[in-house]
Amino acid sequence: MSEQLMSARAARDRPVIDIHTHALPMPLLRQLERRGLADLSGMADHVLRLDPDLCGLAPGAAIPFPPEQYDLELRLASLESMGVTHQAVAAPPFVFASESPDASLVMDVTRRANDALAEFVAASSGRLVGLATVPVGLPDAAEELARCMDELGFAGATLGSYGAGRELDDPVNEDLWSALAERRCFTLLHPSRVSSRDRLADYHLVQLLGYPMETALAVSRLIFGGVLDRHDLVLCLTHGGGCVPGVAPRLDLGWHRKPVARVTERVPTEYLRRLFYDTAVFDTKTLARLVEDMTARHVLLGTDAPFDLRDQQPVATVRALGLEVSQEDAVLGGNAAALLRGLFPEVAGATVSGAGSPVPDLRARRRRSDIGAGLATLEIESTAVEGHGP
Repeated sequence: MSEQLMSARAARDRPVIDIHTHALPMPLLRQLERRGLADLSGMADHVLRLDPDLCGLAPGAAIPFPPEQYDLELRLASLESMGVTHQAVAAPPFVFASESPDASLVMDVTRRANDALAEFVAASSGRLVGLATVPVGLPDAAEELARCMDELGFAGATLGSYGAGRELDDPVNEDLWSALAERRCFTLLHPSRVSSRDRLADYHLVQLLGYPMETALAVSRLIFGGVLDRHDLVLCLTHGGGCVPGVAPRLDLGWHRKPVARVTERVPTEYLRRLFYDTAVFDTKTLARLVEDMTARHVLLGTDAPFDLRDQQPVATVRALGLEVSQEDAVLGGNAAALLRGLFPEVAGATVSGAGSPVPDLRARRRRSDIGAGLATLEIESTAVEGHGP
């Protein structure tokens, strides 16, 4: 089935691009192991352990470590099995060191991770493109972004939800936001810590519940902190935005009724409609609602591969929504191809919305008196995908 889907897409010159994937190349892990920051003894059991300052987990916590994280041949074979033609690859948040107080450690590991990832994707014959890790909370973040984009040839960036003891709306991040906006740099926001690790320690709740909550917190601070008023970011939220789509009406209510929260030009949901979201929500009805609320041109295919909590059949997931062909193509790859500029020139001018309009100029949209005006409601009959999700 996936081969047929790929053939049909290829016939229309439409790549299927997964924008939310991860890799941990072995050169990086060997360097960390030599410094006592990584334990690779569990590789045979597909388990990795990292220093708590790096991973943000409890000491000795087992991190899933499938070989597709570092074995390029297996990685490319996994693309075929999922019906994906290209992947944007980022380091996972376990090497962001978001809660480390040691700025020199954070910058050193970040640079090494970016160097290793650049080598990993360079050997993929164009099937993989890299997203640079930028360390929020540190004044050198914009400099590392420039190095990765200009020297290492990355396609975009990824960043965590917290860093160096600072929230995303802290003034220390202003230079980074300015640099990302000026470059029109596609940026994947990934949760990288949780606010109450002790309460989430059991049942894998850090990832299952803590991460979606963290995304909602991070984007709320970007909104109320005025970051999205000051900077026009090409920002994509992982896991379908986590909890924020569900709590968005409550944020609007607070903006209307609480003077302390009325600190932005517009209600929170108008900012949320400017952002992008991946499809990694693992439920057809939930994904259909996300597409309905944010429109097809703001949703991008994302799986969280190769972790166990991934969408194993992403093309089937999107096709189950019953979208129009142009909308389906947009979600599967057209949106990503237009945002990861210069990497897919054959579709760079392609339309990516059901209405046939290109990816919108967000700066022009921001000048409108009502950003949310005219958003079309998609009529979607959602159907469950049999055996969907991990």
